[in-house]
Amino acid sequence: MVTCAGRFPLGFWRQKRDSLSKRFLGLGVEFAMKFSRIGCLLAFMMCSLLPCFAHHMAVVVNKDNGLAEVGSAHLSKIFRLEVKKWHDGKDVILVLHKNSSGEMITLERLNKMSSSELKSFIASHQGSITTVDSDEDVLKMVETTPGAVGLVDVRSINDQVNVVRVDGKLPMEDGYLPH
Repeated sequence: MVTCAGRFPLGFWRQKRDSLSKRFLGLGVEFAMKFSRIGCLLAFMMCSLLPCFAHHMAVVVNKDNGLAEVGSAHLSKIFRLEVKKWHDGKDVILVLHKNSSGEMITLERLNKMSSSELKSFIASHQGSITTVDSDEDVLKMVETTPGAVGLVDVRSINDQVNVVRVDGKLPMEDGYLPH
């Protein structure tokens, strides 16, 4: 028998595999099928318990903006354009990613609007809302525009903007933003 570096015969793994299959075959095909299904179910359940990042968004502001924390009710007023100025007197400039489903869902829930109501709101306020093509563009716009506020996927956050606490929580903490 051929050995690998003098340790184990190369047929060692095949022998182990064959002995395991004989054990399962002795228990029957039905048991093997149930065992396989249970394994798949457990794998699915474990994956579903992992945090889902599909709709975790973060509120970001320009570095010069002193805003560190905001309540969700006040944030809703900012995103509904009811708040026009920051505490330092700068204009609030709302920057949104035009094709972000996570952003839309978050804004719908935050503002208690249906999808059609939110789309109508954004369309009727095009002059007051800056829309861009990507989260990276939102971050660039917020970074370079004093008074800008945006909503981005948590995986896009960089160190060029400030992340705002909402109701005392940071992104990924339970209760940060409705998602």
